Amino acid sequence: MKPYPVPPRPARRLTGLLLALPLAAVTTAAAAALDYNRDVKPILAENCFACHGPDSASRKAKLRLDRFEFATKARGDGDLPAAIVPGDPARSPLMERLRTTDPEEIMPPPETHKRLRPDEVALLERWIREGANYEEHWSLIAPRAVAVPEVPL
Repeated sequence: MKPYPVPPRPARRLTGLLLALPLAAVTTAAAAALDYNRDVKPILAENCFACHGPDSASRKAKLRLDRFEFATKARGDGDLPAAIVPGDPARSPLMERLRTTDPEEIMPPPETHKRLRPDEVALLERWIREGANYEEHWSLIAPRAVAVPEVPL
């Protein structure tokens, strides 16, 4: 049985370049503005909304994270601070709870068997720093035309 032939050096460079292009696209997309429905809501829905979402019967700590007007106002009778301080992740209790190592304070709680990855925590921090903008459900947002990118041939 013959081994596979090794392609000539220019072909290997081209292959390496082609493999690197998707990584460049991901890096460029990461630098673009965050989109709540695409980037943030899936993290919150997977890890937070079961206890801090729209269902008042299952809501914990008088905290609702699915709507801007609830996540950014004082909770309870005004005795509990807002979970999110738009533009200031350092003053946002949500970030404290995501970053702590105290099993009594960390969110999501250990008994849920859910854990945010460091990149998800960083993305939420960035979202808060950028103003914690919420959006309506994607189906309620009118489509908008985008410019067709130039594609070199």
